[in-house]
Amino acid sequence: MERRWQVLSVVCVGVFVASLDLFIVNIAFPDIQSDFEGSSLGAVSWVLSAYAIVFAALLVPAGRWADAIGRKRVYLSGLALFTFASALCAFAPGVELLVAARVLQAAGAAMLMPTSLALLLPEFPPEKRPVAIGIWAAASGVAAASGPPIGGLLVQLSWHWVFLVNLPIGIAAIIAGSRILRETRDPAAVRPDLIAAVALALGVATLVGGIVKGEDWGWASGRVIGAFAAAAALLAVVVQRSRTHPVPVIEPALVRVRTFSLAILGGTLFFVAFSAMLLGTVLFLTNVWGEDTLRAGLMVAPGPATAALFSVPGARLGARYGNRLVGTVGAALMGLGAAWWLLFLSADHAYATDFLPGFMIGGAGVGLVNPSLTAAAAASLPAARFATGAALITMGRQLGSAVGVALLVPVLGSNLDAAAFDGAWMLMLGFAAAAAVSLWSMGRLPAPAAGPSSAEAAAAPGGPPAVAAAEVVA
Repeated sequence: MERRWQVLSVVCVGVFVASLDLFIVNIAFPDIQSDFEGSSLGAVSWVLSAYAIVFAALLVPAGRWADAIGRKRVYLSGLALFTFASALCAFAPGVELLVAARVLQAAGAAMLMPTSLALLLPEFPPEKRPVAIGIWAAASGVAAASGPPIGGLLVQLSWHWVFLVNLPIGIAAIIAGSRILRETRDPAAVRPDLIAAVALALGVATLVGGIVKGEDWGWASGRVIGAFAAAAALLAVVVQRSRTHPVPVIEPALVRVRTFSLAILGGTLFFVAFSAMLLGTVLFLTNVWGEDTLRAGLMVAPGPATAALFSVPGARLGARYGNRLVGTVGAALMGLGAAWWLLFLSADHAYATDFLPGFMIGGAGVGLVNPSLTAAAAASLPAARFATGAALITMGRQLGSAVGVALLVPVLGSNLDAAAFDGAWMLMLGFAAAAAVSLWSMGRLPAPAAGPSSAEAAAAPGGPPAVAAAEVVA
């Protein structure tokens, strides 16, 4: 095998395991909660939210850090940290330690994802790079489609295997990568603003904590109001440092571009709905219909598969009819899927007629929105800033996912019956509608500027993690 294809194989492993983790842990969620007796839905929800928050906060700093000290070093270190943290997750004796291990996992993913594309592209001549990017992007799509059934199978042994499966894959990739990958760095790179990254993570975590505990503490209680005030203060620190630091976590100049900021807002709102759908459907199937985890994994698999199937057509439709229109239609389809469940889904088992249509409609919406968001960055920003813009959109997606899980907890409450899930579908519908309004408000976008990321990258079917790696090309 030619060296460049060996490099492609090694970096795609990192993309695959980091993307697989999102979908596979959602499937294992009910078993994790039942195994830790006495743990509330809100406490266990941090297993998902902590990962999304830390990944989002460290995404841009990790890419810049890799530029400064070496991309191979950071990629292999991130893969090693991700693998080690997976072992800690598997053997965690309680929810608190499991959440702490997930924070380490997210830090590893943030290190390996931005460096993967930077290590890959120099190995291919310009005319071959679209093919390499397409394969790289497809790795997360395969992970999304295969995550639910793989998770369902592994949980039949134990939820611990959802994390243990990463160990042999990660170790093999580290050994291969140490032999195959070449070290590259940018001597002129400026160290990133880690203080702002920490403030961003703590601010969003405090916000999520206030939402999750709002029902227990009382929405007007001093603790909840204090949590929201602390979140606002921490996020204000991020804004202030972003105005003065040479390598900010959030670039003010990009956010001031109206179409781009609306794309970030639309993506964040959409992924609030998406994360509520992803976890809500698993909880519905296992708690209301009483399905075991294997059957639930197989029953939700068509949703991610539909999203992957619609991603490339979504990119082509966006190029022809405009990403504003295609993105808006995608968000509307997510809302339509939620409306279908509000009308038809109940405690009566009717998978083919009541559950599946709503899930596939929503999956098609995900497939249309993902490439539209990335292409919006390409169309509204100069070519030299597209990669950074793609990273900021990815950050918004991850933060939206964390907030979506947090909002789902008080909406469902402690009684997970069919009536409680009507609130979950209303949550989906409301945020999908808000996302549609935001994406339509972008207005007409100019033709995308020629940049380092091709249409194949814009169509990345796996969602948030795949696009993140574009940051290092900036």
